[in-house]
Amino acid sequence: MTFDQLAIFIAVAEREHLTQAAEAIHLTPSAVSSAIKNLEAYYGVELFHRVGRRIELTQIGKTFLAEAKATLARVHAAELMLSELGGLQRGRLTLCASQTIASYWLPPVLMRFRHDYPGIDLDLTVGNTRTVSDAVVEGRVELGFVEGALDAPALSSTVVAEDALIVVVSPDHEWSDGRALSVQDLYSGSRWVMREEGSGTRSEFERAIEKRGVSRRDLQIALTLPSNEAVLSAVSNGGCAAAISRAAANLYLQQGLLAKAAFDLPIRHFRLLRHRERHPSRAALTLEGMCHSA
Repeated sequence: MTFDQLAIFIAVAEREHLTQAAEAIHLTPSAVSSAIKNLEAYYGVELFHRVGRRIELTQIGKTFLAEAKATLARVHAAELMLSELGGLQRGRLTLCASQTIASYWLPPVLMRFRHDYPGIDLDLTVGNTRTVSDAVVEGRVELGFVEGALDAPALSSTVVAEDALIVVVSPDHEWSDGRALSVQDLYSGSRWVMREEGSGTRSEFERAIEKRGVSRRDLQIALTLPSNEAVLSAVSNGGCAAAISRAAANLYLQQGLLAKAAFDLPIRHFRLLRHRERHPSRAALTLEGMCHSA
């Protein structure tokens, strides 16, 4: 049974007239008659009585008409849904982002997307670089946002923004005087508060200092904490240093709760992740375009 056969049957059943039905659905009477006969023959039923030149529904035809109408209505609803999904009138886009991106860079982009496409529900979860990449690989989210480089062959990675990583200390820390720090100072001049393993902030900092000959094992790590806010709070209330995004630290710096130490770290990149073998939705491609223009 095809949807065309259903539409033909409904047109004839509603009018109980082949010619009128054929005119309504823009087919020839012979094509309409043939479609009805084929449907009856295939299922071994009589849908219409042929009474002289008239036709009328059999009891089977009357029963089937209600189901045929309901089925065709569901088909039209499905067609409408696909049209709306393709036109970004409705749908859902799942995202996962690392803390720094989710807290400071991504929200304005999402607000712009929401303004332009209010019918699309945005579902954002927050994690670290490792959990974000795992979510995209496993298909739990369509797009991921992480900081820094990533070794995940299944994922495509595009740069969408840059971020400055800085070293911060409390105002009473000896490094707050602005003097230039040496590599030796990193492991002999202060204890450190670090983000957790798997954090993009931590991995980028470790990669940067290793290029200067300092291993993370050389650092005096006082605390390992799971969020930027926890790190900032700990550093502002103790004699430790931390490497963190300038975007995350800005408010603390402006309020004088933290000071920037004079140790230069390289610019890092914010990256958008997609699975290489999954087709991106139109919503995902549209948000990606907004990210590149942010």
